[in-house]
Amino acid sequence: MRWDAQALERDASPGAPAASPAAAALLPLAGLVRSVSTPEFAGITFHEVTAKSVLNKVVAGSRMPFDWTINPYRGCSHACVYCFARKSHTYLDFDAGLDFDSQVVVKINAAEVLRKELAKPSWRHEHVALGTNTDPYQRAEGRYQLMPGIIGALADSGTPLSILTKGTLLARDIPLLKHAAAQVPVGVGISLAMTNEQLSEAVEPGTPGPRARLKLISRLREAGLPCGVMAMPILPWLSDSDDALDSLFGALAAAGATGVTAGALYLKPGTREWFMQWIAREHPQLAGKYRRLYGSGSYASKEYRAWLAGRIRYFKDLHGFSGSQGFSHRDLDGGSDHDDARQEEAQYPAGSIPDTAWHANASNATTGHAIAAQPTLF
Repeated sequence: MRWDAQALERDASPGAPAASPAAAALLPLAGLVRSVSTPEFAGITFHEVTAKSVLNKVVAGSRMPFDWTINPYRGCSHACVYCFARKSHTYLDFDAGLDFDSQVVVKINAAEVLRKELAKPSWRHEHVALGTNTDPYQRAEGRYQLMPGIIGALADSGTPLSILTKGTLLARDIPLLKHAAAQVPVGVGISLAMTNEQLSEAVEPGTPGPRARLKLISRLREAGLPCGVMAMPILPWLSDSDDALDSLFGALAAAGATGVTAGALYLKPGTREWFMQWIAREHPQLAGKYRRLYGSGSYASKEYRAWLAGRIRYFKDLHGFSGSQGFSHRDLDGGSDHDDARQEEAQYPAGSIPDTAWHANASNATTGHAIAAQPTLF
């Protein structure tokens, strides 16, 4: 692929590193404005693009509980070694490893384009999900501040929305989300699957730590917003012990999570190779175990998933999350094959998907009526 270095613009910030050859991958992409590297985001290159559309239709036949998504960023500085979205970066001629962590595409006109799309007579005001591929509150959001405009556009148009994130920058927009929840149904989800700070730093080095995310859950709940938790992935031999699960579900209950789903590590192509390299480097004694547990596929063995489902169910019951499914996607008491395992992706925790009853309560609050007690949704 041709690389024309003169076509890459850089920040005027003194000491900004030169754009890497990887940055050139986007040059043929329509809408590229410039590629930016700055000292305050060392090691990361932002590729600013103007998008023609930001509403993405979910593939027909998907089991997702929504039909539309928005991803204002592609690539993610959270750098989670297990991130399922890594392969999507190869569609831009980047690699699924280091490039995914360091080459971040920014749709700088996202809010403006979204308002035009939502104003079309054909728009049916269906639920739109954010954070389904890469995190909308990754570090780049602090620089580009795209989410306030996106949230405002959705709420003003009467479109229900949900956000899934690991980013504590979401706290900045709590007032905006409260306002939006008085207009449309809103769901909020936090991704948190461990309380071990050292393990978190190792496997998701660009994310806020578990304590910070637990505090965010509490802040959301104190603000009267729902907050479901995706406790995924549970890592075999690293975060699946009884002590680890007890600590996790106890902390989520104390923080006030409205619902929790949890499940085992999922290693789709692109992610599998990157994660297995990390395991071999950081935990060589586990490399063989992981190869045997996952075989040549993306899912842990049926036996392991059934065992984990039982442990998750036990600790969810112990900490007050009774009645919800024990495993992330479904309970496995009746057995499961890989097709069943795919349904894991369709199970979202209570609070993370817009709920009309919650919206009615929030609306009453804005008119001077007390918010009704949170219904038992889990």
